[in-house]
Amino acid sequence: MSKLLLASICLGVLAVSAHAQEWQPREGALSNAYPGKAYSPYALRDFPERPLWGDTHMHTSISNDARAFGNSLGPRDAYRFARGEEIISSAGQPVRISRPLDWMVIADHSEAFGFMSDVIAASPLVTKYEQGARWSTELRAGGKRALAATLDFIKSFSQGEIDPELLANYMPGSRIYSTIWEENIAAAEEYNEPGVFTTLIGFEWRSLVKGGNLHRNIIFREGGNRVRQVVPFPALEPIGSNDPLDLYKYLENYEAKTNGAVLATAHNGNLSNGIMFPVDAQYTGRKLDELYVKQRAKWERMYETTQNFGDGETHRQLSPQDEFADYGTWDLANLDVSEAKADDMLEYEYTREALKNGLALEAKLGTNPYKFGLQGGTDFHTSLSSTDEDNFFGKHTGYEPSPERLDTPIADTEVGVIKSWQQLSSGLTAVWAQENTRTSVFDAMDRKEVYATTGSRIA
Repeated sequence: MSKLLLASICLGVLAVSAHAQEWQPREGALSNAYPGKAYSPYALRDFPERPLWGDTHMHTSISNDARAFGNSLGPRDAYRFARGEEIISSAGQPVRISRPLDWMVIADHSEAFGFMSDVIAASPLVTKYEQGARWSTELRAGGKRALAATLDFIKSFSQGEIDPELLANYMPGSRIYSTIWEENIAAAEEYNEPGVFTTLIGFEWRSLVKGGNLHRNIIFREGGNRVRQVVPFPALEPIGSNDPLDLYKYLENYEAKTNGAVLATAHNGNLSNGIMFPVDAQYTGRKLDELYVKQRAKWERMYETTQNFGDGETHRQLSPQDEFADYGTWDLANLDVSEAKADDMLEYEYTREALKNGLALEAKLGTNPYKFGLQGGTDFHTSLSSTDEDNFFGKHTGYEPSPERLDTPIADTEVGVIKSWQQLSSGLTAVWAQENTRTSVFDAMDRKEVYATTGSRIA
């Protein structure tokens, strides 16, 4: 045994000696070993080394439902909070994000800028109409009356039951609308700090088909010099349209007019009642064709697969073998809870099924309209982009921390009730951008070099 051990030691010493001699190169011997390339694997890299975290879907007091629920914080407050400053919430509570975001998109709704503030102030522009006077009285009364009025406003908008004349002073083309849009752009310019914090200018196109959700968030690549050449595209006719094909025309016109770039990202197919990811025809009855699939593939580079109003990756009936398929499921009804969900709608609402159906459409029409990157957004209407569950201030100001917050209804109709405790503190988007600038962050989105989380920063 001792001879064997001695032999092993001798062999080991010889090996070490040989290894040591092997790495004694002659002078200049390695000078041409890696021609045209640095030896260091960390040198000359032209790809991102870490993801940048942000929120593609933040609402401020400019959004009418956010304002009706009590949000008094504007875009500047939202940017300050996202950058890491401590602020006071609309409900009067001090709040600070646990870790600053790298970038953010404020995506306020594209219709009726300033309307709800005038409702609350009882402006004559509003109170001379029956709906406006009623909502103004109830919102100013506060408490449950204000909550009921807010839910009634949301339902009326979703069903297309708001008097168009009531909103005329707050739509694109009006002085009020232009002033608020310009202020929104100015705030984004003020808080954009390349290399530190990026503000991407955007808005939410809020298409609703009898309560069925077809919303898209619009994100511009450029700053105010180009973006202020246009105003947001609303879903309300006759100025706007509910049809995604008309939205794509708006995006095309923006790029042609400004020589800029823009993209759209849909969300909450789970609240569309089967119309988010069609395979045969749009909700209008128009058959899917080459135009539709090419346009959707061109403009919708990402899909918001997780957010506050439910997780949209899959459903337990679609993925029965996946034990996590029931996470954050919202499958009661459409967005305004006016029509109950049917099982045959599910296939056309969730991400995984869309990815599969997109392959079939590609085989049929030559283009896959559902070949998108996956991203997450909050859709919080508080101006507070905090996705930590122990620092979650809810969807709306009425759901900020309080003893009653869990029982506050988000929706209460004949179809059913959705309570505050069903909300998710989700989600975030990671982008593989080379630098923290508008151009670099947008380009990463356009390349689909993104991923979604339900709020954790997993890298």
